[in-house]
Amino acid sequence: MGKAVRIKPQGYSMYPLIVPGRDSVIIESTEADGLKRGDVALYRRSSGILVIHRIFRHDADGFYFVGDNQTAVEGPIKAEQIIGVMTVLERNGRSISTDSIIYRAVCMIWLWMRPIRRPVSVTAAFLKKVLGFNIRLVRRWNGKKG
Repeated sequence: MGKAVRIKPQGYSMYPLIVPGRDSVIIESTEADGLKRGDVALYRRSSGILVIHRIFRHDADGFYFVGDNQTAVEGPIKAEQIIGVMTVLERNGRSISTDSIIYRAVCMIWLWMRPIRRPVSVTAAFLKKVLGFNIRLVRRWNGKKG
């Protein structure tokens, strides 16, 4: 690999893998021909905006990307637009290698779930909100009784 840079991504397009304000990523320069499905790459859109998204697929026309918190696929992105690939996710003082078998397995499952991500995310957010509200009610109730 080539040069490496640490980036603190902004926005929620890669949530839950990358949480803005908490996580950092290490991006290393790379040749596009070494990239594969599931890799997270930094690329420049034709508008000039830099984006970190996951490779959904690639073909003769280019690479197709999708954010982990999105269902729409973006592409084709030409090889010359790709700047580098994520090699490490830094979270809470820990470094998680993108070569880890567990990391790769989780990413492949998440890619496979792309068509149903939205309903799963909405349901999970709803349950978290409802359960969190109910837990707060129980704590308040117990606090008043005792």
